[in-house]
Amino acid sequence: MNAHVPPPSPERRPIAVRLATPRGFCAGVDRAIQIVERAIEKYGAPVYVRHEIVHNRHVVERLKAMGAVFVKELDECPDDRPVVFSAHGVPKSVPATARSREMLFLDATCPLVSKVHVEAERHHAAGRHIVLIGHAGHPEVIGTMGQLPPGAISLVETEEDAERFERPGDQPLAYATQTTLSVDDTAGILKVLKRRFPELPDPHKEDICYATTNRQEAVKTLGQGCELVLVVGSKNSSNSARLVEVAMRAGARDARLVDDASQVDWAWFDGVDTVGVTAGASAPEPLIAALVEAIAARFDAVVSEDAGARETVTFKLPRLLTA
Repeated sequence: MNAHVPPPSPERRPIAVRLATPRGFCAGVDRAIQIVERAIEKYGAPVYVRHEIVHNRHVVERLKAMGAVFVKELDECPDDRPVVFSAHGVPKSVPATARSREMLFLDATCPLVSKVHVEAERHHAAGRHIVLIGHAGHPEVIGTMGQLPPGAISLVETEEDAERFERPGDQPLAYATQTTLSVDDTAGILKVLKRRFPELPDPHKEDICYATTNRQEAVKTLGQGCELVLVVGSKNSSNSARLVEVAMRAGARDARLVDDASQVDWAWFDGVDTVGVTAGASAPEPLIAALVEAIAARFDAVVSEDAGARETVTFKLPRLLTA
């Protein structure tokens, strides 16, 4: 039995465990992790990674053990070792610096984040000022804002920000969103912006990625039928934190974000007959399985899997790693 599994309770009272579908890794996260693994396999250790490849402590620790070295900036990397850019995307200055130093670099930016970058550049080329809906300081937001000159993008985090935003001069406007936001929060902010600036164009495609949307829809269903929802994910994972919020809004009495089963406080289960379990897009499946195992060790658990969207999306790896 794993060390984190609590001893069985004498009465082993029954509990229903509902697993959300989909949950855990998305295609962009899977691709990013594979890029680091393949780079270590092809070039040997160490392989440097600028920022956490994805926001999950367990993933980062496993890759460290394989030979990945995580750094904050390129100036911490030697010129003669490969460097991988994280799934969240980077400002244009980062690959430009890597090229100037003749470094071998691999870009693990999620293709859906890259799509937002391309849209931002297209709007800028057309003379539009861009309103970016996102969280200040998040690597994805820093990367997106870093695609364009300073002042070309205004960040809006809340409906209050949207009310206060002032158009720079008479520039036409466009908007983009961080891919891991709450669909409902974003809709509220967009409603304010569209009321104030009716000419704002509708997005060509929704920026919030399919995986974020699917996981939020799945957790809404959990929240409607579970007293407690546990979300496996790290605290710095935006999409994982949003799942907790969505579960509470949907009707769950309580929802908690845990890195793994060791962080569960079993007092949360008092009065709980049905617990929902899901995971953010950067959380590995073994962590989910270990959490269910821990619940089953303490309760007479009946585990079921909710019906939900089946994801078949895959993204290609860089040619450097497939040649």
